[in-house]
Amino acid sequence: MERTQVRDVARPAGRAGFAARGVIYLLVGYLALRIAFGDGGDQADRQGALRQIGRQPFGTALLWLLAAGLACMALWRGAQGLLGQGEDGAGKRLAAGARAVFYLVLCWGTAAFAAGSGGQSSSDQKSRDVTATVLRQPGGRWIAGAAGAALCAAGAVIAFRAVRRRFLEKLETARMSRRTKTAVTGAGAGGGAARGLVYAGAGAFVITAAVQFDPHSAKGMDDTLRSFAHTPAGPWLLVATAAGLILFGLFSFASARWRRL
Repeated sequence: MERTQVRDVARPAGRAGFAARGVIYLLVGYLALRIAFGDGGDQADRQGALRQIGRQPFGTALLWLLAAGLACMALWRGAQGLLGQGEDGAGKRLAAGARAVFYLVLCWGTAAFAAGSGGQSSSDQKSRDVTATVLRQPGGRWIAGAAGAALCAAGAVIAFRAVRRRFLEKLETARMSRRTKTAVTGAGAGGGAARGLVYAGAGAFVITAAVQFDPHSAKGMDDTLRSFAHTPAGPWLLVATAAGLILFGLFSFASARWRRL
């Protein structure tokens, strides 16, 4: 199959993948909002989102559709990694390959959940388990600290690029009406900033775990979001972040339609 043919197959896969990502972020944001207003029964992470979907009519079928969408995202990212896009350098192609692996892992976890293996660890438990494993290694504190710093840096970059509206460079804005472009820009900026804040917050907790040599100090998405309710801003920081994650979900749907693939 020629490169052009591979890209022709990968483009619709990418659009399906962005839609699947949108579903997850919408549900995580919704669950975080419920936590902010006192209903903390469900975890505000991917596992909590999958449970929400599974409770709906035809929930199992919807979970398989979501798994297929995540597989499509992995396919598109993999094609980016193998073929590049435009003048992409080796660094961008390597990053695309890493994202392909990430979405394959998400796809596998979602498919396992759909198949009935619903007892997977939460993001919080996975974070603690991984941190504990790293801390047991020679130089583990330094490795964990570096990983936490990398997460913080990634979150800062994500938020900075969102606020600077760098994402507009990847969208076909000429096809949008003025009102639509304004809405998509707001969703991308607010959603990206919230997403970056969550990354940075999780990274800060990993650094804390490294400094204290305590894996229980590490937090996944759910515990990181819950911690926002205990800042001096009170629950309103969590409300703002949850709303931002919902905006990022909506932005993902916009990307499914207007992103240059």
